[in-house]
Amino acid sequence: MRLRLLLLLALCQADPAALGRSLSLRGSWRIRSGNGSLELPGRVPGCVHSALLKRGLIQSFDITSVVRDVNSLELRFQSPVLYAAQRSKAHTSYSVPPDCPPPVQRGQCHVNFIRKEQSSFSWDWGPSFPTQGIWKDVRIEAYNICHLNYFMFSPVYDNHTQEWNLEIESSFDVVSSKPVSGQVIVAIPKLQTQQTYSIELQPGERTVELFVKINKNVTVETWWPHGHGNQTGYNMTILFKLDGGLSIKKSAKVYFRTVELIEEPIEGSQGLSFYFKINGLPIFLKGSNWIPADSFQDRVTSDLLWLLLQSAVDANMNTLRVWGGGIYEQEEFYRLCDELGIMVWQDFMFACALYPTDRDFLNSVRAEVAHQVRRLKCHPSIIVWGGNNENEAALMMNWYNITPRELHTYIKDYVVLYVKNIRKIVLAEDKTRPFVLSSPTNGAESIKEGWLSLNPYDNNFGDVHFYDYISDCWNWKVFPKARFVSEYGYQSWPSFSTLEKVSSQEDWSYNSKFSLHRQHHANGNNEMLHQIGFHFKFPESTDPLQTFKDTIYLTQVMQAQCVKTETEFYRRSRSEIVDGQGYTMGALYWQLNDIWQAPSWASLEYGGKWKMLHYFARHFFAPLLPVGFEDQDVFFIYGVSDLRSDCEVKLTVRVHTWSSLEPLCSSETERFVLKAGTAVLLYKESVPVFLKNCGNCTRQSCVVSFYLSTDSQLVSPANYHFLSSLSESVGLHKAHVTAIISQQGDTFAFDLETSAVAPFVWLDVGSIPGRFSDNGFLMTEKTRTVLFYPWKPTSKSELEQCFRVTSLMDVD
Repeated sequence: MRLRLLLLLALCQADPAALGRSLSLRGSWRIRSGNGSLELPGRVPGCVHSALLKRGLIQSFDITSVVRDVNSLELRFQSPVLYAAQRSKAHTSYSVPPDCPPPVQRGQCHVNFIRKEQSSFSWDWGPSFPTQGIWKDVRIEAYNICHLNYFMFSPVYDNHTQEWNLEIESSFDVVSSKPVSGQVIVAIPKLQTQQTYSIELQPGERTVELFVKINKNVTVETWWPHGHGNQTGYNMTILFKLDGGLSIKKSAKVYFRTVELIEEPIEGSQGLSFYFKINGLPIFLKGSNWIPADSFQDRVTSDLLWLLLQSAVDANMNTLRVWGGGIYEQEEFYRLCDELGIMVWQDFMFACALYPTDRDFLNSVRAEVAHQVRRLKCHPSIIVWGGNNENEAALMMNWYNITPRELHTYIKDYVVLYVKNIRKIVLAEDKTRPFVLSSPTNGAESIKEGWLSLNPYDNNFGDVHFYDYISDCWNWKVFPKARFVSEYGYQSWPSFSTLEKVSSQEDWSYNSKFSLHRQHHANGNNEMLHQIGFHFKFPESTDPLQTFKDTIYLTQVMQAQCVKTETEFYRRSRSEIVDGQGYTMGALYWQLNDIWQAPSWASLEYGGKWKMLHYFARHFFAPLLPVGFEDQDVFFIYGVSDLRSDCEVKLTVRVHTWSSLEPLCSSETERFVLKAGTAVLLYKESVPVFLKNCGNCTRQSCVVSFYLSTDSQLVSPANYHFLSSLSESVGLHKAHVTAIISQQGDTFAFDLETSAVAPFVWLDVGSIPGRFSDNGFLMTEKTRTVLFYPWKPTSKSELEQCFRVTSLMDVD
């Protein structure tokens, strides 16, 4: 009988079934430092940092030859920081930059020499916690005939016959001295599909490949991204009935969908398109970038993952990019993405660095990539593999000051790692989805140029990353009219209730040691103030705490308005070519979630609380959206549709003075057909003429709002356009906003009333977990009802006690 110690890296298809006897090793362990200076209790699954925090202060192994009646299992861990330093020191032929992160990150060095979460050595949004421990489940398994190593499958669509098939691959460790024969029965009841196969397994490591034809007389419902259809899946069982009475049964959810990455010439433009088709339909990818949800992965629960991913769906997102400096996420993450209809751009875990290509490193990478592709390829949510994050740009834009004479060495390493190893393995293991070498990349153009482009940020090809903290973010002309924008964003601070949990009174100012320590992006705090200064007045309160809270509020206002302006620019660029550029088909802002309580680009705070940006995303990612902007004193409104069918709507445009809750003037168009999957011009008017015809408004005294509707109801969010900076507004008074709270089943209604027009109305209930139906809004009507959806049980009295409301003119 063979016994093996296994780290449980669950495959996507099923809950693990016991084979022979299985003895769980979960529970209480003892952790001891290498020199014996520290010993403390720990938990498995768990890690060293979690154990230390609580106290206030990896492969498969064959153990057949050493197991006894009574056994003591001891695992020794080397410091990842020391290991990385040793590997770097041993690489004597040439340096592999960067050696260390920027000082502002307060991190550790040589993370590119260890196959570990790259951001655990620090990043510009997170701390340095290079953990140690058994951070996934572990067990001992015993078997004496054979063991199922892995089981994976891929639905494949035959374009010629227009039929679905299923390719299944199973790997066995056969320890029997004789061949093992038997049958395999594959059943998908709802598709009226059941097939039986005879197999014979020779001793050793063996692979069984099966080809299942789906009953062509049954209609297969395909999986669709959120907002485009249902996420239909089918239950499948696979039963191995083998010699010796051994039965192995697996169950899985099978989804059917196709994905294509379209890179083709565009009329009137240089370069190539870059967009995705799901089941033959071009889809605009709208969403964000995902980072690890916690520094200590054993604290990431299914409930937390659900909360964060459901929040993405609630904000009308359909895509998340699992960023390449984090981790390959746990099974629950991808299962939830499948069920919620979230498309996943899955990076391999290489980011913002060059990497060695010695034998040991490449062997580790090859095993890593093969395992992850096999583990994850059955998930319909994953639509593209990405080789790395920003490493093509790092090399070709010379982030590390490499001399021209040395450049060929690093280019060779890049091709060896990402092309000759990672790409080769992915294409061999998975033929159902595309692979891109990097992000950003010029895609097919990068391949044409020898796998690396001279300018990986070319707007005419592939995807781009764009950050500009100096230019005025209200000026849409600074943004790239690119094919696909997979990173962009601005920082803000999390709410005071989030910071309060990890700080004390002396920390509560914008320039405190705490504020500087938590900011890991160079000059980040000043850059936020710089953007605020373009359009808002700074707080002048004599109360330091109130000034800190007001500044936090303004950073969130700034971030939300900046990302709104940028995202709306990308969405309205989907159907047009202007000066040779356009056809933008993706907008993924940086970043969705936070790893700790600190300033960052996230729209969800650590723990899941929605920042103002996330509420704005719910609007600017809406399926139907009117987008307003100015160009050379002319005001335009575009209609953007992500729908799969045409719709008949009308556009209403209203003008308010800042000094009155009654609209000054209003106009609406005739009903018109907004074509599916397009962005088209709906309205155009000279701003001076527009203002003159509306009671002699001025830019400083008026604001424009607009929405799409049918005869009976709104079908888009109400959008708005500021005609001047709000720091220059005339007639904008301090609003007195009150709320009457009532319970309605599991939700609570906040009936609001305001005394004046109020921009950026922010409703806050402190640390009570939940979200509002809307927040951060422009209140131009006297009354409005907003719902609160609690994530845990609460009460009317608790909400009343914690409730605070802030609008722009409260900042003084």
